[in-house]
Amino acid sequence: MKVPVLNIKGKTTGREVELSKKVFGIDPNDHAVYLDVKQFLANQRQGNAKTKERSEIKGSTRKIKKQKGTGTARAGSIKNPLFRGGGTIFGPRTRDYGIKLNKNVKRLARKSALSLKLKAKSISVVETIDFKKPKTKSFAEFISAIGLNTKKTLIVVDGLNKNVYLSARNLKKSEVVSDSEISTYKIMNAQHLVIEEKAIEKIESNLE
Repeated sequence: MKVPVLNIKGKTTGREVELSKKVFGIDPNDHAVYLDVKQFLANQRQGNAKTKERSEIKGSTRKIKKQKGTGTARAGSIKNPLFRGGGTIFGPRTRDYGIKLNKNVKRLARKSALSLKLKAKSISVVETIDFKKPKTKSFAEFISAIGLNTKKTLIVVDGLNKNVYLSARNLKKSEVVSDSEISTYKIMNAQHLVIEEKAIEKIESNLE
C-alpha cells in the first residue's frame, strides 16, 4: 500500500512510499498482540514488595511462658505472627513477574499492530525529522502542522536523534523512539504513528 510522504511542515512532497505487505498488510493476529502487550506490562513490574516472615524476625527463641496453668493460649516464641512485632503471615515475597515469549510471536505481534494502524489510516510518513537544536516549540509546531497536536502520537525516527528526542520529551502526548525501539505496546498505545522515511526500510528488514 502506498502512503504519501510529507515534509516537516506537514505538506505533501508529491512522492509516495510503498509499504511492505508482509509487515504492514498482514491479517492481524489479535492473540499475538495481546501476549506481547501482556509481556511488556509484566516486565515493567518490579516485584520488590517484601515483608519479614517468622524466621527473619530478630528476637529471643526462649519459650516466653510455661505451657500450662496460665489460663491463656500456649505460646512458644516472641516471633509468633499473632504477637505485635512478630513475623507476617503469607506476606509478599520478592519475585520476577516477567514472562517469556517466542521471538516469532513477538515479530507477528508487531506486524499485526502495524497492520492494524495502517488499516485505521493512522500512519503518516515524513521525509526527514530533524531540528538544528533541541526546542519544544519547534517540535510542537511540527506536530501541529501534520494535525496531530490533540492525539497521542508515536514518532519513529531513523536511529538515535538526540535533538528530536529532547524536543519532544516535555510533550505528554508525544513520544519519540528509534526504529529498533518500537514495541507492540507502544504502537497500540498511540493513536497515530509518524514514521521517518528512512526508518521504514529498517523496520521492514527487521520484521520480514
